[in-house]
Amino acid sequence: MKQTILLAIAWLGCLTATHAQATSNTENIFLVTVDGLRWQEVFKGADSLFVDDTGMVKDMGSLLDEFWDPDPQKRREMLLPFFWSTIKQDGQIYGNRAYGNRVDISNTMLFSYPGYNEILCGFADDERINSNSKTDNPNITLLEYLNQMPAYQGKVLAFGSWDVFPFIVNAARSGIPVNAGFSKAEGPDLTDQETMINRLQDEIRGPWRGVRLDPFTHHYAMEAIKKSAPKIVFIGYGEPDDWAHGNRYDQYIRSAHQFDAYLKELWDYIQSTPQYRDKTTMIITTDHGRGTQKSSWIGHGSAIPEAKEIWMAAIGPDTPAMGEMRQEGLWHAAMLARTIFRLLGMEYPDEKAGAVITGMVR
Repeated sequence: MKQTILLAIAWLGCLTATHAQATSNTENIFLVTVDGLRWQEVFKGADSLFVDDTGMVKDMGSLLDEFWDPDPQKRREMLLPFFWSTIKQDGQIYGNRAYGNRVDISNTMLFSYPGYNEILCGFADDERINSNSKTDNPNITLLEYLNQMPAYQGKVLAFGSWDVFPFIVNAARSGIPVNAGFSKAEGPDLTDQETMINRLQDEIRGPWRGVRLDPFTHHYAMEAIKKSAPKIVFIGYGEPDDWAHGNRYDQYIRSAHQFDAYLKELWDYIQSTPQYRDKTTMIITTDHGRGTQKSSWIGHGSAIPEAKEIWMAAIGPDTPAMGEMRQEGLWHAAMLARTIFRLLGMEYPDEKAGAVITGMVR
């Protein structure tokens, strides 16, 4: 019965899209997250307190040539060159609190599962989503709503470095393929690259039990995108948060830099492929922030208020090229779900979701 109601809602959304799509050029969505990457690094580059600290950097001075400059504007370009060239030029970047441009998560847990639920569903659910345990999400994500629509059914894919993503997306109920944790590419038509990635994932042991290294997540996603041409893609990179928990600022910085390179590869492929070029919006954000002092930056959660502070960015045919947003205001991760549906020319079916980020939609 529940699935019948869900399908009816999705059909109504699809009918709404028929009328609204004329004003929208976005036909595809790439929603990309990176776990626990602070707004401070995004907008100011490597942190002067941490960049050469003996307890946080294994080899003293190892970050300075690549990532340090006294000017924070230059530092951020060194750390995230794609972000501060292409996205700044052609998209929008929110969350520089120096200008009063604030982005927060609205859940009070301030850790990963609640953060991803908020991003993917459009609202916080502190009563039910209050741990990182592997329990199926009772809420319906934007991915699941879309996968129930004829226009998108079977064209929604999800990838993640963290092995909890199949539960966040509720793969069992939604029917969305989720390659996450230490999952492998499966099926009778594996490419040579997928076969090699499967082998390497078996042979290269990362430092964490529940999170694989981001290169596996990225290349599984790229191969599947090239092979299956999905319309809706979610990718959740994970390394920065886990390196931060281990107090490895050097690895945190290098993972952030690599994440930026992955964004460039994704966007270059989008812009070079007829199905995606000028028809795709890419939205980028994080699930939570973290502390600002040496004693607190390794953590997040309700005991660290700064962990509510995040950032987000968007680039695509319906997002005006306004660069770094400097107007004062407060935005929330919970606003992304309804905004994504508006970009696709539809209204989000869950009334609990946050409002549209109007400036992100032309």
